[in-house]
Amino acid sequence: MEDLILAIVKPLVDHPDDVSLHAEETDSTYFYQLSVNKEDMGRVIGKQGRIAKAIRTLVYAAGQKADKKSSS
Repeated sequence: MEDLILAIVKPLVDHPDDVSLHAEETDSTYFYQLSVNKEDMGRVIGKQGRIAKAIRTLVYAAGQKADKKSSS
């Protein structure tokens, strides 16, 4: 799952080395915290949060296959 998120986010940003992902897992939930360079925040969020929502949707769909809920 982490690889999926990083594969989506790294091509979007100007500073891919500054991208970090912290993941926590419980019995029924994955929790992901993504950090990017301040200059790249707008690119990852997108206009009106569209890119962020799309990333959440993809992570949620991938999490359904693993029978766990995803949270970001």
